[in-house]
Amino acid sequence: MNILKCIAVDDEPLALKLVENFIEQTPFLQLLCSCDNAVEAITLIREQQPDIIFLDINMPNLSGMELAKLLYDQTSSLPRIVFTTAYNHYAIEGYKVSAVDYLLKPFNYEEFLRAANKVLKLVEENINKPQPMPDEDNFIFLKVEYQWVRVALKDILYVESLKDYVKVHLESTDKFVMSLISLKALEEKLTSPKFMRMNRSFIVSLDKISSISKNSIYINNIEITVGEQYKETFKVIVDKWIK
Repeated sequence: MNILKCIAVDDEPLALKLVENFIEQTPFLQLLCSCDNAVEAITLIREQQPDIIFLDINMPNLSGMELAKLLYDQTSSLPRIVFTTAYNHYAIEGYKVSAVDYLLKPFNYEEFLRAANKVLKLVEENINKPQPMPDEDNFIFLKVEYQWVRVALKDILYVESLKDYVKVHLESTDKFVMSLISLKALEEKLTSPKFMRMNRSFIVSLDKISSISKNSIYINNIEITVGEQYKETFKVIVDKWIK
């Protein structure tokens, strides 16, 4: 029988301990390490090369879903992911990053073992590890006055919040698209890992960043400050670029 190497990630100590105990009870699982935040998990995943990550979704600084998207934006071999969460509305997002299973807290050992066996079956049947996924869609539609306007994702430079509206700045034209939608709602539409929230007022296309300073990024000579809440997440991305 294959022995699957595991990492557990959860910011709740009791939930993390439960997953650790379940791993230790399972003969074909080996716990490499555990941690309480997704930022630390990135380093551990690179160093330990686990077969499975048991990954909480709601965590400060960098969520489990954001971590999964970062992993799927890389070209290296990827571990299987089993999400653990207290919320049931992440299933579709979990599917987009090819999560093997989705355990809804509180879950018992039987449910845990069922998820672990799914991964084991994939390994024993020699099914390839998941590969980085292309964007599911390459455009979005935005409400502009009385019509819906199609905007290509690759054309977006950055998005600026103006109270109840957003200004979507495009690469192909000096004009912008003004839409009645909140920045948070638009952020949920931009599920590609190529987009990132930089502060309360801006989302940027990472592909369009021309330079970086200590606390800011630049797109076409436009300076956008990286907010304190987003610095850890952005640092992970920058480290990947410059190493």
